[in-house]
Amino acid sequence: MAHCAITGACPSDYVAVAISLLSLILLIVRALLPFISKKGPKVKISGVWLMIAQIVGSISLILSLVMSINFLTLKHKDPWRSCYIWAVWAEGPFGFGLLMSCRIVRAFQLYHVFVKRRLPPIRPSVLLTLILIPWIGGAAFLHMNKPLNHRCHMRTQWVIPIVCIHGFYLAALIGITRTVHHIEFRFHEFKDLLQGIIVSSVAIALWIGAYVLNEVHEDISWIQVCSRFLLLVTASVLVLVFFSMSLSQPLSYQISLRKRESSKVMTMRQALGIPESRLIIQTTTASAIDLNQPLDKLLENKRFRHSFMVFADSCLAGESVHFYEEVHELSNIPVDDPVRRIYMARHIIEKYIAAGAEMEINISHRTRQEILGTPDLTHPDLFNCAVAEVMQLMKTNLAREFWSSMQFVKFKEENSKQLHNMEPAGWDCSERVSCVRCTDDPFNQEHLQHCSSGNQYNV
Repeated sequence: MAHCAITGACPSDYVAVAISLLSLILLIVRALLPFISKKGPKVKISGVWLMIAQIVGSISLILSLVMSINFLTLKHKDPWRSCYIWAVWAEGPFGFGLLMSCRIVRAFQLYHVFVKRRLPPIRPSVLLTLILIPWIGGAAFLHMNKPLNHRCHMRTQWVIPIVCIHGFYLAALIGITRTVHHIEFRFHEFKDLLQGIIVSSVAIALWIGAYVLNEVHEDISWIQVCSRFLLLVTASVLVLVFFSMSLSQPLSYQISLRKRESSKVMTMRQALGIPESRLIIQTTTASAIDLNQPLDKLLENKRFRHSFMVFADSCLAGESVHFYEEVHELSNIPVDDPVRRIYMARHIIEKYIAAGAEMEINISHRTRQEILGTPDLTHPDLFNCAVAEVMQLMKTNLAREFWSSMQFVKFKEENSKQLHNMEPAGWDCSERVSCVRCTDDPFNQEHLQHCSSGNQYNV
């Protein structure tokens, strides 16, 4: 044991490396599974960059421990095997520091959205960089002072500052979590934050113990072997459990994971328990449609709206009708239920309003910025200006083409049959499936003023 404690490649070292490799495989499989399954969300890279950052941090942390603590028989002569590359940079700011920073960014976003009820004033990528600055500065300071010996072990006087910086980031996560403890989240965000704190606290406690033993008692063989085994196994469990918590993942990802019992894609309305739209009206004789009404009135009829939506989708212009309907679903949430209103407003913003959104609607830049910079995501008139502009576009373009389309001819025939239908009136409560799409947060816009009252359109 005395020889392998110095050079590496003890039997316990291979076991620890195997466990760490298995944890990384499970982490990557869990990350990819919802995206390759039939019900998985289809999101852009910009929608999962925080999740990718966490995976990179996990791989960097595990790899840095393997390379810097003599798990394998390696000689630190080549530049890429430098102790300072792995033990200082890869393990610090780009390993554990990146993992904790991603968690803090998400907690900061939750605080701004659900407590402040507005989108964060700073881009998540910028915030993540700012949070990493203390760790990067510490790593640069260590690199300049060269406190590591040839075995990548640190002198005793440097151990306490290293432990303190780990504790500082954990304290920051605890502090920001306390600010959202009173929010009744729908997707267990606070529970995930709390679990993250507990897991990271236990991991840091074990890690500190093993780290101190590994750094201070480098002359005792069995302590070296046991402590580095505990270090790597603890890190492997930490990265896997951290990622298993849904907080690091897009909202559509969370919904697909929580709805395993159904093969049907869950809509945001279903996920939030929003009651059926008030636009559902009778579809038999009692619901005969006067086709001379304005378009906004006709769209209040479910059968007409469905026919119009089918036509719009066939013209690759269905985003306006889908947006119109989801805004109506938002209006069904009581004003005194701010949490659900915020979830639905975020969904609409991410799907239709944010630049580059999957179903981005054609509205003016001013209206878009007013929505993205709103000081109150629960405001009942948040999307009124956008609805007014979308309605004008539909009247100008889609409606004119619809009146002369075969889809409208088919609808008129069906409507005529309804006039002669003598069966008792019924209710059509069928759902239109509209997948939840949550690309990464549009939490990056600047605050602007509300819509002027003269441009508002009541929906």
